[in-house]
Amino acid sequence: MDQQKLPNVTIAIVLAILSYICCCFGGLPGVIIAGIAFFLVRKDENKYKENPELYSNFSQLKTAKVLAIIGLVLGILYLFWTYYQISSMGGWDAYMEKVQEMSEQWQ
Repeated sequence: MDQQKLPNVTIAIVLAILSYICCCFGGLPGVIIAGIAFFLVRKDENKYKENPELYSNFSQLKTAKVLAIIGLVLGILYLFWTYYQISSMGGWDAYMEKVQEMSEQWQ
């Protein structure tokens, strides 16, 4: 029987790696991208469970799953850290005032 590759493994790995990069931009983009990667991994896992002898790249799928989970956790931690930083400044209004002050100093 000729084995084929699971269809979403490569894109899931790429999205999981992108989620690491996007975690630096506030956490939310990283969480969204890692969530999409995790969804694709779960979809392929279900397809693999139906007929495991048909597919050959399950180890890559496990790698994509680990990368997506790590990206998701890092994004969520960064979101919590950002929320903590804003609340420790006195809320969103105080944060925006601080940003305004900093931008005026640079001009």
